[in-house]
Amino acid sequence: MFRQSVDALRDKVDLQGTRLETIGKVGVELSEIQDLNILMDHILSEARRLVHAESGAILTRDHEDLVVRYRQNDALNRRGRSIGSIAGGLRIPLSANSISGRVSLTGDYINVDDVYQIPEDAGFRFLTSFDDRTGYRTRAMLVYPLSTPTGDPLGVLQLANPSTPTGEPKARFDNDDVKIIRNFASMASLALERANLTRSPIMRMIAMAETHDPEETGAHVNRVAGYSRIVFEEWASRRGMGRVEMARQRDRLSIAAMLHDVGKIGIPDSILKKPGPLEPDEYRMVQRHTLIGAYLCQGTGVQTEFDEVSQVVALHHHERWDGSGYPGRVTEDIWGNRASDIPRQPGLSGEDIPIEARIVALADVFDALSSSRSYKSAWPEERVLDEIRDLSGKHFDPELVEIFMDEIDRIRAVQTAFSNESLDVNE
Repeated sequence: MFRQSVDALRDKVDLQGTRLETIGKVGVELSEIQDLNILMDHILSEARRLVHAESGAILTRDHEDLVVRYRQNDALNRRGRSIGSIAGGLRIPLSANSISGRVSLTGDYINVDDVYQIPEDAGFRFLTSFDDRTGYRTRAMLVYPLSTPTGDPLGVLQLANPSTPTGEPKARFDNDDVKIIRNFASMASLALERANLTRSPIMRMIAMAETHDPEETGAHVNRVAGYSRIVFEEWASRRGMGRVEMARQRDRLSIAAMLHDVGKIGIPDSILKKPGPLEPDEYRMVQRHTLIGAYLCQGTGVQTEFDEVSQVVALHHHERWDGSGYPGRVTEDIWGNRASDIPRQPGLSGEDIPIEARIVALADVFDALSSSRSYKSAWPEERVLDEIRDLSGKHFDPELVEIFMDEIDRIRAVQTAFSNESLDVNE
């Protein structure tokens, strides 16, 4: 009996030691991720792994709402009802009547053994809409606040249905789970705050571009970035790229994709908003947005990897696989001069076009065809995909088109998550 107790204690100490070591490694990974969406997905994955949670979600504060950004569920995946990871921007009114709302408002965590057995006098309840819709059964739940060091709320981390390291279901999240998530949430919050600081100037630049081109919305650039991440992951996987390097390059591409058309800031409104066809000289003026974008993305002081990839994407996302795109080979003395015109020369072709630009070119056209614009209605998906296939080997890299078609379910999930309309839950 004594030996069993000692062995159990030793196992518990070993588990805590492993968890703390894992937290240290994960903390380094989180500190290196700049893209907010990649970061949130990674935070949720690692939190679930630390406490062996079957499912979970990460929600962020947005004024008077909590927005479900990412949701993961192993049970539904096993049943063939994959929900992906990206959640679709579901909005929950910020209220102390819900578990997540109370945690966000009070800054105190809530640990519930069974969400369907919460006493009526608890003052909060579990919102059952996800379970009702999917047939999933949430039991134990741990919801932890995410906040800045000064206490400003960022969101909440929601974990459900824990198990032991060997996979046996646990009745509840125990005290050791809570301690580990407390430490993890502190690191995750710092990473989120830093990523928000990185994202803020990007979204300001996009907002400025939107005043010139109403089609250049936050939803559009988030979709283009999301599609680009998916295609890049598979492209990198096919080449055996290591996990760390793949994550680093994906992170840079995601941010660069959001800035692909930022150069439109420098194009006159009279041209961007012209309802009819452009004259040849007007079209050449629009083409200059690639040079202006590269100029704006050059940064100040020391050039970072993010600056470099953003320049490449801004400059070359209108190149075509067959060489009929623009601007072709241009040097810094051209794009670094805001008054420069696009050189009259062939575009880059084939693999001379940087892979980041090839990916964003495909993502951008897919989203443009799939979306309503001032001059056209959204195309049906079947027509869009037929057009993409037809342009394979002409406009687009054939391998990337193949990847895009293979990953269409994940593409659709991004499309839904960053639709221009938001969803609300008011149970």
